[in-house]
Amino acid sequence: MNTAVDRIVNVFQTLTPAGVETLDTIYAPDARFKDPFNDVRGPAEIARIFRHMYVNLENPRFIITERIEQDAQCFLSWEFHFAFRRFRPGQPQCILGGSHLMLDDDGRITLHRDYWDAAEELYEKLPLIGSLMRWLKKRSNS
Repeated sequence: MNTAVDRIVNVFQTLTPAGVETLDTIYAPDARFKDPFNDVRGPAEIARIFRHMYVNLENPRFIITERIEQDAQCFLSWEFHFAFRRFRPGQPQCILGGSHLMLDDDGRITLHRDYWDAAEELYEKLPLIGSLMRWLKKRSNS
């Protein structure tokens, strides 16, 4: 399993717009991807999400910071670095999160579940919504 996880980590850390078209090499045909905004099945739908990422963000890249492996699953902690194209273009952003991956006997991903706090990690970075989110957070903590 270690070799499969090494391959998966390498794909995510070196992912490019062209590389999105090769995601079917690490995802099983019936793979499920779920994050705070998406819940899709199959490599084609998963690739669509990553293509959308490249359209809307500048220089998106993943850095895997930790990994835990057990049997046919692993958990990857990551940093996602990018800049918004429309809001604050060029200003570096970073989201911290983790991915739970379940693998089949061939080492391909059957379940990819991303965990990250959309409210804290994304919404607070947006202009108008961010001000509202920070105000709400401050009010709920007082």
